[in-house]
Amino acid sequence: MEVQSLLEVEKLALKKMKIFKQSRLRYLARSALASMFIGFGVIVAFKTGSFFYAEHSPFTYPMAALTFGAAIILIAYGGGDLFTGNTFYFSYAALRHKLKWLQVVKLWATSYAGNIIGAAAFALLIYLTGLFDAPSVNGFLLGVVEKKMNAPVMELFFRAILCNWLVCLAFFIPMGLKGDGPKLFAMMLFVFCFFISGYEHSIANMCTFAIALVVEHPDTISFGGVWYNLLPVTLGNMIGGAVFMAFMYHYVNKPFMDEYKE
Repeated sequence: MEVQSLLEVEKLALKKMKIFKQSRLRYLARSALASMFIGFGVIVAFKTGSFFYAEHSPFTYPMAALTFGAAIILIAYGGGDLFTGNTFYFSYAALRHKLKWLQVVKLWATSYAGNIIGAAAFALLIYLTGLFDAPSVNGFLLGVVEKKMNAPVMELFFRAILCNWLVCLAFFIPMGLKGDGPKLFAMMLFVFCFFISGYEHSIANMCTFAIALVVEHPDTISFGGVWYNLLPVTLGNMIGGAVFMAFMYHYVNKPFMDEYKE
């Protein structure tokens, strides 16, 4: 069973809560770091993909998906605090009566706000570098953003559910593996699957949209489009993490986990 991994989830949730209680500002800063780490993944993915995009290559998305895995490694080993993962960790801890639901909502809100701050700050840094000034570089990025801002709302919502279900598994499954090698491979494989499938991740979208907005972009990319995408995607991500991960794993493992009540 997944007992040991679920105990790790519990410990992680309580550790995050401890940081939050000690200093909300530090917790906010850790959340900002997470979206900056996602930003690094976005940059390397779209820079890599742009070389293939310019040649109309079928390898555009696979190569971008492969290199985006850098983001999850940075978050897992760099100590960032990501809202999407928190929908799983804190919901599970609340279902186990280790946290109160009001605390969960506060933690979610703070990590989401920190992720927004980090995405905006990273976009500003990228703007100052001039790395995405050339149309040959930003064409792939802007094309993807435009599609995300114009996709049907219900499609965005269900893509987001599947996305965070898969991304939470990318953090959860490695908890039961031994050695950094297998853990890294599993993380990158799951992230590759989410990216190549075309699912929607609210924080990755935040970072991508922020970068698209600070470079020269068409009128079809706007702040209105940001909210049009992020509202259903955020809600879908929450359901993916809280329902399909936290509630489901709590339900199927309850007989085994009851032995660990404290």
